[in-house]
Amino acid sequence: MSGLVDMITKVNSAVNGFVWGIPMLILLVGTGILMTILTRFFQLSHIGHWWKNTIGGIFSDKHITKHTGKDDKAISQFQSLCTALAATIGTGNIVGVASALIAGGPGAIFWMWVVAFFGMMTNYSENVLGIYYRRKNSKGEWCGGAMYYLKDGLGSYKGCKQIGAVLAVLFSLFCLLASFGIGNMSQVNSIAANMKAAFHVSPAITGVALMILAALVILGGLKRIASVTEKLVPFMAIAYIVGALVIFFVNIGHVGAVFGAIFKGAFGLRAVGGGIVGSGVKMALTWGMKRGVFSNEAGLGSSVMVHSNSNVKEPVRQGMWGIFEVFADTMVVCTLTAFAVLSSGLIDLETGAVLSESADSALVGEAFATVFGSFGPMFIALAILLFAFSTVLGWSHYGTKAWEYLFGTKSIIAYRLVFIVMIFIGATMKLSLAWDLSDTFNGLMAMPNLVGVLCLSPLVMKITKNYVDRVIHKKDEKPMLSVFPDINEEHAE
Repeated sequence: MSGLVDMITKVNSAVNGFVWGIPMLILLVGTGILMTILTRFFQLSHIGHWWKNTIGGIFSDKHITKHTGKDDKAISQFQSLCTALAATIGTGNIVGVASALIAGGPGAIFWMWVVAFFGMMTNYSENVLGIYYRRKNSKGEWCGGAMYYLKDGLGSYKGCKQIGAVLAVLFSLFCLLASFGIGNMSQVNSIAANMKAAFHVSPAITGVALMILAALVILGGLKRIASVTEKLVPFMAIAYIVGALVIFFVNIGHVGAVFGAIFKGAFGLRAVGGGIVGSGVKMALTWGMKRGVFSNEAGLGSSVMVHSNSNVKEPVRQGMWGIFEVFADTMVVCTLTAFAVLSSGLIDLETGAVLSESADSALVGEAFATVFGSFGPMFIALAILLFAFSTVLGWSHYGTKAWEYLFGTKSIIAYRLVFIVMIFIGATMKLSLAWDLSDTFNGLMAMPNLVGVLCLSPLVMKITKNYVDRVIHKKDEKPMLSVFPDINEEHAE
């Protein structure tokens, strides 16, 4: 068994190095930059509008939180956001940030911000395309995602029918693999490790308990998943943010030094752990971007699969939820985690050297312990339990949609059962392998999706302009709601 694991590790390491090379990072960030330019910096120029129509409208717009009827297979906009956030706010916000700081230094956080800023518009574009190309399956459920805008969008271009179809299949296949990596094994492994460290619970016991809990939710389908996540996500996010804010205000005198270290580390303006400056910048950039993508998933084409199940009609409205999703995940949660660690004295702000023997989530737990005492590590263990378990629930839906595209709706139960069994395997496997596999599957999944977003970028620009002219500038324009005439006319009424 160990020989097989070693072989998988070596093969995965080689693939990971290729997938996450400089060209991939350029493609990832470059797509976000292009979409930002084409939409005229929508995330900044219309910040008031998208804020008002997303989180700002929860208490004033009943359509955002209103649940659909029993016969309606769609979910509310708020439920789609919570399910997407359930999948994105996971171990990446704690373990991922800590590993980025350890490997890339404080400067890695700057590059996480860069990925997030431009990733807002990548995620926006994915969701716009997801709504525009979605359709209903035989059960009356909305189906949307990169596989559909690759096949029907890219595939509609002259000479690209086969390319679009092949990329759609590849995306679905990589999504299936990713659902077992980023969406299952790495998350559960982190839960098991932290439960053992904080409460001395055996990984096997944790694995069995999580299997049972997950089965109760996942086997109930999307509506049950959405019902759980809309209650779990706000609670866990607010609890963690409050805890991190306490540390922020206790250490508020270190704000200048922390942000100074982040900017200096990002551009090599100080020594990096005694190493070569150029090497330090590369490590900061690479780890910041990798962990940024792992955290907010912009560019993967993952969250669009649940956003497409929303009862929203306007593609741009769901796209704006995508902007908020990335903002909340990286700009808020990841930044607070980074500040908690960097202001705790566990990392030398001048050199970036780690002054603690703790690693990953244990480092964050130690940082919280500087303010909350022995409760700090237990708080982090519980936070990871909630964050990671909610991610498992969200990704089970992504994998289900990928399976449905490849094999149809009748055999979905087979995927869900395998996914649940993999929870136990993830709880007892080697942590580093789980994370390495997740990075590889992330990159493989992103490639076809980004090709689709780039090729369909003129359409995103056109849909965005149509929305801005109609809704913001009050011009008399025919709405662009769907590629399918019957859906377009039905929604336009």
